[in-house]
Amino acid sequence: MNNEHKPDPFSLIIFGATGDLTKRKLIPALFHLFSAKTLPENFFILGVSRGITTDQDFLHRMKKANEEFGSGSSNTDTWKKFEQRLYCCPIDYDKRDSFENLRKTLENIERDRQLPGNRLYYLSVPPSAYLPIIKKLGEFRLNTPVGENTWTRIIIEKPIGYDLQTARELNDHVAEVFAENQVYRIDHFLGKETVQNLLAFRFANGIFEPIWNRRYIDHVQITAAETVGLEGRGGYYEKSGALRDMIQNHLLQVFAHTAMEAPARFDSKYFRDEKVKVFDSVRPIQPDEVKDIAVRAQYTGGKINDKEVPGYKEEDGVSEHSVTETYAAIKLMINNWRWAGVPFFLRTGKRLPRRVLELILVFKRIPHQIFQSHTHARNGEIDANVLAIRLQPDESISLRFGAKVPGQGMKVQPVTMKFDYESTFRTKLADAYERLLLDAILGDASLFARRDGVEASWRILMPVIEAWENEKEMKLPEYKAGTWGPEEAEELLKRDGCWWRDRL
Repeated sequence: MNNEHKPDPFSLIIFGATGDLTKRKLIPALFHLFSAKTLPENFFILGVSRGITTDQDFLHRMKKANEEFGSGSSNTDTWKKFEQRLYCCPIDYDKRDSFENLRKTLENIERDRQLPGNRLYYLSVPPSAYLPIIKKLGEFRLNTPVGENTWTRIIIEKPIGYDLQTARELNDHVAEVFAENQVYRIDHFLGKETVQNLLAFRFANGIFEPIWNRRYIDHVQITAAETVGLEGRGGYYEKSGALRDMIQNHLLQVFAHTAMEAPARFDSKYFRDEKVKVFDSVRPIQPDEVKDIAVRAQYTGGKINDKEVPGYKEEDGVSEHSVTETYAAIKLMINNWRWAGVPFFLRTGKRLPRRVLELILVFKRIPHQIFQSHTHARNGEIDANVLAIRLQPDESISLRFGAKVPGQGMKVQPVTMKFDYESTFRTKLADAYERLLLDAILGDASLFARRDGVEASWRILMPVIEAWENEKEMKLPEYKAGTWGPEEAEELLKRDGCWWRDRL
């Protein structure tokens, strides 16, 4: 996981080159890497799409995308050098001639630029296009390294399947064409500096790791809250919902980082082995307990930042009879020595009061209270110590502990000690896609999901998915836009004597 050296010359082939992800994330990230002189001098980017026909058309679109979503102007010498590495190739995913043309285009550009043939494919396309593209890459032998000392890799965006069965089927099809060490299943949450810093915080500090266990931690909360609604993705979200869209991938990855053991060595194999061990150690959810450990709900109209917003069923592309959840919360338990008896609560929702991705560790309360609490803590007790790791935005780590109030008597009130990235390092954190693209080019798979990890995460949630599928006719709980979710989510924690972060 040490990427200090510059990568070898390469070719990046982006399928879906005119799509939103390419414009908003991939091209700005690649240009920033190029501007920082992180990429080699000799490389090129081939945009593959149904919607472009000429290199000039592609250049114009990418220049406009960088101006709108990137960090700098496209009217610079650096951009002019960058755009000399941009090419396009029109394609019809269902036609063999298109892939024959792609093969010839790749070979011609690599020959002209004197490139060795290192190739990275990026599937920035809808999941329905994955299999046709992968199959054709295999048929035209675009899946194998060009020479003895070259490499070929493929990046696949989420979702990896719709459930456990479809994830296995997709992985089976991918395995027919690409070896597992060629496959990079991307989750942009893992590219965030703060998610990676969670590992440094745990494993590089002797003060925290000894108390990172059931003896000292009461429970753990992981929250991914969004203020936005569907943003034009009604058709996709109706088929997905909050559990599939956020918890199955993003939040379970943060969960694994939080709960995993230290790897024997910090390389991709050992690192991903430990994450899979966490997933395999999660206590299986029984069908009859789903109602007690999982909550779903839908937002109704309300206010976000003093602005009126519509309810979910009023959004474009949403059925008036929809039972798709826009909020999901779940309690997980881990059957191992470190975490036995410690509940992990994961929640995510749209149209919540603020945007935040946060990991909260609530420590056990003191066993015997000898000081008077200056706060109105529940049951008159001194507030529990809380370690809060803010992963986005305003990235920070804070620790809440008790301190004596100045003056007579021994009253204790909670205070907070805080570290934040911006004021400490005085630098803008790199976009997650910058780190992940560079890692894939370098061949470091540490921050990418492995097949067994993807399937294990689906296996954890399948009892919940199946139970909810069998209750299609039930009326979902509701929560007003601009609130922290339904009352049922509060009850989920109260059963264990806990409260969500915003109520602590």
